Amino acid sequence: MALPKRIVIHELGPREGMQIEKNPIDTSEKVRLVDMLSECRFHEIEVTSFVSPKWVPQMADAEQVVAGIQRAEGTRYTAIYLNTQGLQRAVMTGKLDVEGSLSITASEAFSKKNTNRSIAETLAETEKRIEGFQRFGIRPHEVSVMAAFGCNYEGDIAPDHVVGLVAQLMDLAEQNQYDISMIQLADTMGWANPEAIRRLVGKIQDRWPTRRINLHLHDTRGMGLMNAFAALEMGVDDFDSAVAGLGGCPYAGFKDAPGNIATEDLVHMCHELGIETGVDLERLLDIAREAERIVGHPLPGKVMRGGHLD
Repeated sequence: MALPKRIVIHELGPREGMQIEKNPIDTSEKVRLVDMLSECRFHEIEVTSFVSPKWVPQMADAEQVVAGIQRAEGTRYTAIYLNTQGLQRAVMTGKLDVEGSLSITASEAFSKKNTNRSIAETLAETEKRIEGFQRFGIRPHEVSVMAAFGCNYEGDIAPDHVVGLVAQLMDLAEQNQYDISMIQLADTMGWANPEAIRRLVGKIQDRWPTRRINLHLHDTRGMGLMNAFAALEMGVDDFDSAVAGLGGCPYAGFKDAPGNIATEDLVHMCHELGIETGVDLERLLDIAREAERIVGHPLPGKVMRGGHLD
């Protein structure tokens, strides 16, 4: 399949990055990072996470961060939440583009560590989440599977298992008359390789050929851009990434491993391949270096050091 002519990038750095930092980051710096990223013309910037401060203290200032940002025209500003209470907090800010997603984790062990629920309990909770969507007039357009390629606690995840979970979520969506246009596959702990990408993406495309696929890739073991390229070859045109490679999951069992693929590295690769992103790479490189200063330690992005090619 020919490479897509253009891709959509969802910038997750302000949320993914801040949630895993060991040292507290000042609220004003979080706001400044979002505002700088707004200059790059992203389709979406994920601002924060409405989760319990008890479990993720770095997100205790979620409302303050949202209140401080300056929205830019043409960019959607979103957040994540794990339950109805988090959804309500996001809605109550009055400033976010609150989106609905039906999500599940493919690994039983990681599901319990990350959300304190089994897969079955997550499916039951999804019914309650749907009630919350209905209360706030939100119509989900996406289903999502985390740890879709593998898990540090369980090893490889069978593609057919992931397809089965997607099917269950699609059935729930159909029962509630939701029009699902996107299927997200998340390599939450960096287990994917190009062949695994082709295998699972191919199965999803065969089963649901009219739905777009979003890939949430981590560069834990240095395979992130290889996996993105394999997906591009299959026509995938929607990706998550984080400026400078910020991020990672607090419950994935890592200490210092890289998180999401670095946005500037993804943008640079796409531009070299003649794929449009709509992102201002020159400005993004400056922001990647500033993100490193904000968190106070080196980040894994490469192009911010090597520079892009003229």
